[in-house]
Amino acid sequence: MAHGVPQTAMVLAAGYGERMRPLTNTKPKPLVEVSGRPLLDHVLDRLAQAGVATAVVNVHYLADQIEAHVAKRTAPRIVISDERDKLLDTGGGVVKALPLLGNAPFLLVNSDSIWLDGTRSNLQRLAAAFDPARMDALLLLAPSATSIGYAGRGDFAMAPDGRLRPRAEREVTPFVYAGAAIFSPALFRNAPQGPFSLNRLFNEAAEAERLFGLRLDGIWMHVGTPDAIALAERAILQSAA
Repeated sequence: MAHGVPQTAMVLAAGYGERMRPLTNTKPKPLVEVSGRPLLDHVLDRLAQAGVATAVVNVHYLADQIEAHVAKRTAPRIVISDERDKLLDTGGGVVKALPLLGNAPFLLVNSDSIWLDGTRSNLQRLAAAFDPARMDALLLLAPSATSIGYAGRGDFAMAPDGRLRPRAEREVTPFVYAGAAIFSPALFRNAPQGPFSLNRLFNEAAEAERLFGLRLDGIWMHVGTPDAIALAERAILQSAA
């Protein structure tokens, strides 16, 4: 077991994947393949390699396909958080799953977030850098300019001590949230019920100076559209060469 890595993780896998159409007309986005493996397996493999014992996977769109797929896995152990009756967005999905996630800090990974690690596992780096006394959340951040398949304006500016400030409306910031983080359950103290975005809690934590970032070591790939799949596959091939 990797030292200090949370034993529990949440994988967000409930969305419709609308930007990935037509591939998601008949299969959920987490089962779209990159380099011969579903996106979801790239994420679960990485969690297993980092030493995570249990992954809570939320499901809504084409949920039966995801449940059948993960039933074959032994590591990490999979627990389903069922959102079939109502899609809860990123924040609401975590709130619903909190009873399954326990009272300790836990990892969160988006099911479409894949990256190439540098010399050390980025999930292990997150675990080593997380300090619950100072932080409610520690986000893995990628440089906007060198990320594959990403063309946005960034999400955060980062102070020298790692504190984060969300991007203002017309601003361009150097870092994009790479879809992986460690959260303290304290982040959800005042969270609403029902659907809401995690961005709401990120903003609150930033105002309290308890939102921090860690720069990804390696290359992050944003696999949001069919075009991005080929870009990601090319990067994975080059890394293996």
